[in-house]
Amino acid sequence: MSLRTLLLTGGGLTALLASIAVAVTIGPADISTGDVWAAVSAHLGLGESTLAPLRDGIVWNLRMPRTLLAAVCGAGLAVCGAVMQSLLRNPLADPFVLGVSSGASTGAVAVVVLGVGGGVVSLSAGAFFGALLSFALVLLLSHNLGGSTDRVVLSGVAAMQLFSALTSFIVLTSADAETTRGVLFWLLGSLTGADWGQVLLCTVVLAVVLVICLGYARTLDAFAFGDEAAAGLGVRVARTRLVLLSATALLTAALVSCAGAIGFVGLVLPHATRALTGSGHARLLPVTALTGAVFLVWVDTLARTVLDPQEVPVGVVTSLIGVPAFVAVLYRGRRRA
Repeated sequence: MSLRTLLLTGGGLTALLASIAVAVTIGPADISTGDVWAAVSAHLGLGESTLAPLRDGIVWNLRMPRTLLAAVCGAGLAVCGAVMQSLLRNPLADPFVLGVSSGASTGAVAVVVLGVGGGVVSLSAGAFFGALLSFALVLLLSHNLGGSTDRVVLSGVAAMQLFSALTSFIVLTSADAETTRGVLFWLLGSLTGADWGQVLLCTVVLAVVLVICLGYARTLDAFAFGDEAAAGLGVRVARTRLVLLSATALLTAALVSCAGAIGFVGLVLPHATRALTGSGHARLLPVTALTGAVFLVWVDTLARTVLDPQEVPVGVVTSLIGVPAFVAVLYRGRRRA
């Protein structure tokens, strides 16, 4: 690992830890970084808690899992975006280009509004299965149409429109006003109600997928020269694309099932990170993950405090920040061209 990579990774880890420690202190209750350390140390068996039960609960049961889930979701979405942009050779590709988000939305709505699963299947499980169903449809369509990158993208767009229409139809015809409001809030992205189970699930899936993608780092570098050039270098193009698209779809499904649809993280962050690391994926992927984690930690902090006591959906804030940032990236690319 080069010195530049070590410095970027070390700086990113430091920024992430500092961001988590500070973000947990921000909110209506007066919590200090010392309180955060005391609560975390006590729950990890490193000392006795000096906090009152209420303050300890605010730190450990409310703010800490939400902040950590924001970090994991930001890291995962950013990594998925970086991998998909390389695989599909499309700078506009992001984790939702395969229709995974729309499928998750339909699955969640089917559970909440239609009662699919008879109360046994949770909202998160419904979203997860819906996301996998959408991805399976994309694979089937793209395979029958030839399997090229443009066919994958077009199949994703078709699946996205299909499941978006199904979601709207279910909500408009079957949901009452209160349920509709809750579903729409989730569809726009929300980390409200995050718990340690969700943090553990998403962290495990992120770790597995990140290891897989890092194992394919050199292969992803070869995709930059096109499918034919990659095949000439010994890359099994179709197999590699299937493995990595399946891995990113699985990670996206897990994240969306816990946090809803959070856009623009996977679209903008990889472009911003490439300006620091270059295009080599051995450097790009870990730094992108850290950048995405720091970004979403602060976006979520802003979303839950800017209009306190009312909360703004996280996806709304990421879009408000992401659109001008992406326009800036496009203009920068135009000047370089």
